[in-house]
Amino acid sequence: MAGFLDIIGHKQIIEHFQKAISFGKVSHAYILNGPDRSGKRMLAESFAAALQCEKGGENPCMACHSCKQAVSGNHPDIIHLQHEKPTTISVDEIRKQVNNDMGIKPYSGPYKIYIIDEAEKMNQQAQNALLKTIEEPPSYGVILLLTTNADLFLPTILSRCITLNLKAVPDREIKEYLMKVYQIPDYQADICSAFAQGTVGKAIQLAENEDFNELKNAALQLLKRINDIELYEMMEAIKQIGNYKLQINDYFDLLTIWYRDVLLYKATADVNGLIFKDEVYEIKNRASKSSYPGIETILKALEKAKLRLNANVNFELVMELLLLTIKEN
Repeated sequence: MAGFLDIIGHKQIIEHFQKAISFGKVSHAYILNGPDRSGKRMLAESFAAALQCEKGGENPCMACHSCKQAVSGNHPDIIHLQHEKPTTISVDEIRKQVNNDMGIKPYSGPYKIYIIDEAEKMNQQAQNALLKTIEEPPSYGVILLLTTNADLFLPTILSRCITLNLKAVPDREIKEYLMKVYQIPDYQADICSAFAQGTVGKAIQLAENEDFNELKNAALQLLKRINDIELYEMMEAIKQIGNYKLQINDYFDLLTIWYRDVLLYKATADVNGLIFKDEVYEIKNRASKSSYPGIETILKALEKAKLRLNANVNFELVMELLLLTIKEN
């Protein structure tokens, strides 16, 4: 767990929490809404630690007994809801871990804080049960709902919570963080930050993941030889891509970033804005041989392929259509 000072981006949300602490205007219920691995849990845990901190400041001191308990995940008054089923949070889990527990006063801190991750998984009965507690909470009760889709909450839940939407963190900030903390070269930090699309957690995961480098290299090898592949070799190429079927959306995103680089270089002849800076020779070569309509056709084909696979269209058929489109353009 990190304190507010260690969080990358999300300045507006941090300031909101800090002002709530400073002015004694802490709400009983918050919704943190943002993509997976965007920092919701880190923000929630930092806010919880700050509320319980023995120093009483707007940032957790990270040194007092309460902060040390929060960091270790053993603070008795910071409760993370646990749910058995991967797709559902049940009414019994809400009643037992939140509603019934909140009636017991805090053990050591000024608050009892409930962090409900993946809160969009609450079924309607669970949401209705939680609503009763949100409507009439004890003075010390704080509920933090973390979700990738706040639209799945009942309107009555939404109306009684303060919703804080996480915004994408600028690529520049993510790149600087990766280079400083993970000691990776600038071109790799560029790829990870661009690929993460403003999601710090995903960028960190990519920086640490050897499989991602393998995936990237496989995608680039295909792009470099796509024009030399004869039709009879197409099925072998598709078979090789099939090795990455579980990561196919990431595979498509890598191809998309490549062709956006090609488009950018063709339009500007500027290498500074490229993501794949270490592949500049290949990008220049591809840009010289491609037309603007051809590149746009490929980018649209990549989006279509992703949608088709999500709709369970046959993998080999989707990939064959995609590779033919890339080869022809």
